[in-house]
Amino acid sequence: MRIGILTGGGDVPGLNPCIKAVVNRVAANGAEVVGLRRGWAALVGHDPDDAASAAQWFTPLDRAAVRTIDRSGGTMLHTSRTNPAKAKVATLPPHLAHIVADGDTVDVTAHALRVLESERIDALIAIGGDDTLSYALRLHQEGIPVVAIPKTMDNDVHGTDYCVGFSTAVTRGVQFIHNLRTSAGSHERIAVIELFGRYSGETSLVTAYLAGVDRAVISEVPCDVDRLAELVLADKRSNPSCYAMVTVSEGATLEGGDLVLSGEADAFGHRKLGGVGAHLGELLKERTGEDIIYQQLAYLMRSGSPDSLDLMVGTNYAVMAADLALEGAHGRMVALRSGTYTSVPISVTGEGVKRVDVDELYDAEEYVPKVRHVAGKPMFLY
Repeated sequence: MRIGILTGGGDVPGLNPCIKAVVNRVAANGAEVVGLRRGWAALVGHDPDDAASAAQWFTPLDRAAVRTIDRSGGTMLHTSRTNPAKAKVATLPPHLAHIVADGDTVDVTAHALRVLESERIDALIAIGGDDTLSYALRLHQEGIPVVAIPKTMDNDVHGTDYCVGFSTAVTRGVQFIHNLRTSAGSHERIAVIELFGRYSGETSLVTAYLAGVDRAVISEVPCDVDRLAELVLADKRSNPSCYAMVTVSEGATLEGGDLVLSGEADAFGHRKLGGVGAHLGELLKERTGEDIIYQQLAYLMRSGSPDSLDLMVGTNYAVMAADLALEGAHGRMVALRSGTYTSVPISVTGEGVKRVDVDELYDAEEYVPKVRHVAGKPMFLY
């Protein structure tokens, strides 16, 4: 049996341990693993009629190849945001240049299926978030044996309570916020820290909750800048060290405003987020007359080695996924539900969206995390 594995979308700590655990589990059962390089791009970039291109897009994985990869973050297979269902015509490789398209994108799934057949891949393990797993679902619908592992620091894949990368992102965020307190206090300023989080503010909310910041602006609740300015100024004046800390999700909006976006949309329809913190900082300075420290944590939240929770979950998800692939139980996504490891139909990823329960976890008037009831909540309060 020959099992393929890939990582797609943004990198997070825990991917390499996940890859290693899959390879070791599969090898122990006498099967073979091949890594698809750069996520779904391998299924677009490889030309089955050119034997030399296989080395660029596929790499054999055995115990020796993955022996030390769990000691570092990121993904040794590399990653991309390629979507074969909406491949950009302008960037199609030469062997697909003959395809006629009606618009800027084209569905090259037929070619992707040909690549999987030519590489003799009997089952495919896809590690990714909503976007990556949406194409895994498409392949499942096309009859390809697929097993999914949820990965995203936003922890917003539908169907699971936990995604690989979330804990480390929160840990990093809390550490950096506490570090920034020294500068904010030394200069007696208001610190505005922008955290990752496109449509779900959970990463930002939990980070703010654990770091004990003064105010937190999340994706789900538009911010009234005048109200926030009053609150933050009062926070600063009541602090003996004369500073205040505000966090903001990169996907947050100000009342009457839109998301702060830049660049062209990627293959999944997303433009790059980032910069709302800088804009919010300028507005707070105008309204309070106070100096601002603005810090965008961005990739610092998703870089480096995983914490112990992501190491554990990534490893256990990998073992489960490998077993499902070996057993022929396809069309599944491994998951944590109510603190228990399980698997669910991969179709659940397209059945809804996960967002912060504002009524239970947030005070929208005061812009602060407010956990009204802990009893009965899942580990991460989702």
